[in-house]
Amino acid sequence: MQVSIETLNQMGQDDFVGVLGSIFEETPSIAEQVWDERPFVDVLDLHRKMVDIVEHMPLSKQIELINVHPELGSQSKMAAASVQEQASVGFDQISQPMYERIKGLNQTYRQKFGLTFVMAIKGLTRGRVLADFEKRLNNSRDDEIKTALSEIFKIARFRLCDLVD
Repeated sequence: MQVSIETLNQMGQDDFVGVLGSIFEETPSIAEQVWDERPFVDVLDLHRKMVDIVEHMPLSKQIELINVHPELGSQSKMAAASVQEQASVGFDQISQPMYERIKGLNQTYRQKFGLTFVMAIKGLTRGRVLADFEKRLNNSRDDEIKTALSEIFKIARFRLCDLVD
């Protein structure tokens, strides 16, 4: 169900958070905070204001946001939007050898950076995702934090554009 920006602008905080609380994975506090920034001109204005909140979080909170994202190819419980995003690239139906490869990449990444690998995979191929995953293992931790946040901002924009008319 899509909602208009006008409707969002008129919602009480509880309803607003109910609609937008999952835009940033398991972090409804971002929707709670951005509610005070109403009215929004359009979905891009809403997105910019949500991104601004994340950019002004302490580093520890940014890292928490990164780490609440599910690992690629994860077989654990995850948010409905994450399930759809991973399924769109075929990570919901992978062979055992592919699962082991992805599991190894996730472990290597977490050991090196202390982070969950995050990538906005909507519209990409599995091959592209895996190639970028392997390439990003060569980055520094600071670069990966910046990259992960940038990817989270893309994911949030995709989710907002799907939700807001």
